[in-house]
Amino acid sequence: MASADELCYRPATVLEAMLRAKEISARELLQAHLDRINAVNPAVNAIVTHTTELAQAQAQAADDAAARGEFLGPLHGLPVAFKDNHLTKGIVTTFGSVARRDFVPDQDDVVVERMKAAGVVTLGKTNIPEFAAGGNTFNEVFGITRNPYDLSVTAGGSSGGAAAALAAGMHPIADGNDMGGSLRLPAGYCNVIGLRPSAGRVPVYPAGDSFAGLSVSGPMGRTVADVALLLSVMAGPDRRSPISLEEPGVVFAQVPDGGMRGKRIAFSVDLGGAVQVEPEVAEIVRAAAAFCEDAGADVEEACPDFTGADECFRTLRAWQFEATLGEFLDSYRDKVRPSLYANMEAGRTLTGPQVGRAAVLRTQLFHRMREFLTGYDAVLLPVSPLPAFPADIQYPETVAGEQQPDYLGWMRAVCHVTVTGHPAIAMPAGFCSAGTPVGVQFVGRHRGERELLGLAAGFEAVTGFAKRRPTAI
Repeated sequence: MASADELCYRPATVLEAMLRAKEISARELLQAHLDRINAVNPAVNAIVTHTTELAQAQAQAADDAAARGEFLGPLHGLPVAFKDNHLTKGIVTTFGSVARRDFVPDQDDVVVERMKAAGVVTLGKTNIPEFAAGGNTFNEVFGITRNPYDLSVTAGGSSGGAAAALAAGMHPIADGNDMGGSLRLPAGYCNVIGLRPSAGRVPVYPAGDSFAGLSVSGPMGRTVADVALLLSVMAGPDRRSPISLEEPGVVFAQVPDGGMRGKRIAFSVDLGGAVQVEPEVAEIVRAAAAFCEDAGADVEEACPDFTGADECFRTLRAWQFEATLGEFLDSYRDKVRPSLYANMEAGRTLTGPQVGRAAVLRTQLFHRMREFLTGYDAVLLPVSPLPAFPADIQYPETVAGEQQPDYLGWMRAVCHVTVTGHPAIAMPAGFCSAGTPVGVQFVGRHRGERELLGLAAGFEAVTGFAKRRPTAI
């Protein structure tokens, strides 16, 4: 029998097979993860709300069902902590804000609803920046989430708690969402995998704006197969989400064979000159392109045109912040981070023509990426332009010697991809000289998540970076 710590690092697909073969019980698996949380979470601060009694009851129910020869779903008995901006019925959901410190929803977010129905055991909630705004996970309610590979640096954000908990062996899969990189940035910094799907692939409900699709929910895991497993649960139509896609989630459960052999991969270290990138990161992106070649891909340095992407993202983000949070933030102005309120206020200064121009730019960016990917199967890009920065600063003010305008400036590599509307998966790609992880993202064809997962599995097979565990905890 594997030790508790070894068990906690087993892939979710392996743990699920063990549960179904009755090689381990849901209660035993839960206890191993609770022991791991008790050992490492005080240093990492990834899981911030704990529901141990609920988890024990759910694990018992899973074992009772298994004793009857029944299994609760494809995630039967897997312990999971939910991101703290996903509503959890009866469990405090703070959004990382003192203004929501005691908020207990009376309904589940649709992804929580689906994961519960699939049989997960609820560990609690994972930390986020206030209202999931920003690429570093800290707030005044729970404090800073730290990187398990180096406790002095950021775990990324906004799904920083989810990613850090994965990297530290506190849960095997995780839910997240991504507007401007919130799945991809923490995955890249924590040596795990995060998939931003096409809008509508994973239904979003409830939502202030059900049609915009700038923010999407998606899965995280330590292996591509685990990400596919969770996507199979998250994805699929829902009448409450007007843009949800009809394709059933089960089609994603198995990762396609073939990997990268025969695929055409474009790559760019700086998005065609659109972003500044630190030399260490540029080197790792080039090395990732070489790994693709080793895996049998035809690789070429090329990049779609991202002209207008920064204006588009900033405008639509500010507009959506005002539309969905404006009234609330006005009521709690003295309790929210000034930069968060300023983001919302920026939305109030926008004119109709500015919003309209951003919508047109978004359409143009979609078509440029779509047309570019008629000649390639995917484009390989950096996730972040610099290695993980100190956890106790809000954001890096310079990248490669260039001053950044604000806390969105350094995040452009992921924000630019967001406004193309195409799916992207962040993959472990190496380690910088300081020993912290560096990720890359593969951008695939619109609604081509299955093919993208297959390609990512090919990269995973020839690199092996995801197998390197953190040593700081």
